[in-house]
Amino acid sequence: MQDVYHKASRIRLAIFDVDGVLTDGTLYYSGAGEELKAFNVRDGHGLKMLQASGVRLAIVTSRKSSCVELRARNLGIDLLYQGASEKRTVFEDMLRELGLAAQATCFMGDDVIDLPVLRRCGLAVTVPDAPALVRRHAHYVTAAAGGHGAVREACELIMRGQNTLDAQLAHYLV
Repeated sequence: MQDVYHKASRIRLAIFDVDGVLTDGTLYYSGAGEELKAFNVRDGHGLKMLQASGVRLAIVTSRKSSCVELRARNLGIDLLYQGASEKRTVFEDMLRELGLAAQATCFMGDDVIDLPVLRRCGLAVTVPDAPALVRRHAHYVTAAAGGHGAVREACELIMRGQNTLDAQLAHYLV
């Protein structure tokens, strides 16, 4: 676990997939054909605390959904890439644009489409129900499931590695 905390200590950008990570992976469709997703409020607060601790956030997803855009806006995440079927290309473009090394990034994904980034980032995180191949390439597998606290767990892991979690929690202990 010390190796994971060491990797977490270098993270300046945390990137999250949506379906199966920020959500439980279930897709809902309204009668009008609109795609709906359920997001976990504690995951959202973990993202806000991580951002407040100085880590930049991004969302990269292969699907397109207006509710993802709304969620990103609500969380203050300005790096949103939807319809990204080639996540590696988006990842490499972000590194160039932000002037970051791959080791300064965390990526949290849950399926084989995420492997090109999981294998290149500094801290690869996945969820317990990810395929075995994905779990083998992760540095850390959360105890919580996607959409049910996995993102919060990953955020707290990074903040622990950077010794910023106690400062973020202190706001609530006054």
